[in-house]
Amino acid sequence: MTVAAATGLPAWLVESRLAAAEESATKSMSGINRPHVALIGCGGMGKWDASNAANYGDVVAVCDVDADRAEEAVTELAKDRKAPEVVRDFRQIMARDDIDVIVNATPDHWHSLVNIAAARAGKDVYSEKPLTLTVREGRRVVEEVEQAGIVLQTGTQQRSSLRFRMAVNFVREGRIGKLRKMDVWLPAGLREGPFAPEVVPDNLNWDFWQGPAPMRPYSPKRTHTFFRYWYEYSGGTMTDWGAHHIDIANWATGFEAPSRVFGQVLTEPIPGGYTTIPEYDVRYTYPDGVALNVHSTKADSIFGAPVIEDGQRNGILFTGTEGWLWVNRGQIKASSRDVLRRDANATTSQREMSGDHMGNFFDCVHSRQRPICHAEVGHRSASMCHLGVIGLRTREPLNWDAKAERFVGRHAAEANSYLSAEMRAPYDLSFVG
Repeated sequence: MTVAAATGLPAWLVESRLAAAEESATKSMSGINRPHVALIGCGGMGKWDASNAANYGDVVAVCDVDADRAEEAVTELAKDRKAPEVVRDFRQIMARDDIDVIVNATPDHWHSLVNIAAARAGKDVYSEKPLTLTVREGRRVVEEVEQAGIVLQTGTQQRSSLRFRMAVNFVREGRIGKLRKMDVWLPAGLREGPFAPEVVPDNLNWDFWQGPAPMRPYSPKRTHTFFRYWYEYSGGTMTDWGAHHIDIANWATGFEAPSRVFGQVLTEPIPGGYTTIPEYDVRYTYPDGVALNVHSTKADSIFGAPVIEDGQRNGILFTGTEGWLWVNRGQIKASSRDVLRRDANATTSQREMSGDHMGNFFDCVHSRQRPICHAEVGHRSASMCHLGVIGLRTREPLNWDAKAERFVGRHAAEANSYLSAEMRAPYDLSFVG
């Protein structure tokens, strides 16, 4: 029997969720010890993150190489608050003693440099996902964060979702028997092009926007939302949505990473257009034989009710020897009522807990404890997605050494060439001091 409450949660959980929300709201209104916050990257996600951070701190500055976006952020964040100052170079923010926290919502290819700059400046940072553009960048960010002793929260907010945390715990507790496989559905990418170069608008510093990425002619199809579909700046939906769902699937296994990956390209990019693979299947295999199958889907709705039979929705399906469990941002469903039962003796409450991702971050800013998605977690999450992208780019079965963080065996040389990316001068590590 399939079980799903109208809210997408078991009925017994609704009351506790409301109570937690009331407690969080009370904390957010406190005027005591409010850190000063700066937003770097003023797109839609950045404005959303900064508005959320404003519940816990005072946003005193915004920074973007697109002047129009910076002004839009000022207008939105100034509602009922003092308008933040506009800064064009994020290094000016790092040099200020009156700023404690950075919200890093830049495009993916800038994440590492901004996070490293924050670490070197001793500022705590909430960084959008994926944490880095490459695997090697990820290890460097972890090292810099640990050496500086700052708090870093990766914006993989599903780890702070009751629904996803329940799914992980129920799978680990064996409620569907021994885990055999996991299927993840992600939105397909865009397949468009070719794109002709255009004149750079006056409001945009195009050289600074490209930063460490290779210099390319300007096109509006490279910036803002569309950067996700170019390998120079991101990894397509494998790293965009994969940083959420693949992270949750990996968390449920208890492993840091799989041992094998193989990517199958279903649709090729258009020459001269977006470079990331738009439609794909990627298969990961864990040391215990559990398979993680990642599928792109062109379903119209990525938040609607799932169709378990053919998987035409964005989400995660766990299959075990004794049942299955499906979870996405709209609901959690299972093969039997017993899978979603309330069990006071279960180990769920003993695992990592966070019911508010931004709140968890600011709690740790004050306590100096590790947040639920600290740098190592964010690095491992992003690395999972990068492995899938590399599998698609090489189109060969690959063996992964999780401890050494490198490929081994056949085809390793080509695959390892994608573990890092050369940074264009002067936008390299020396750029951030």
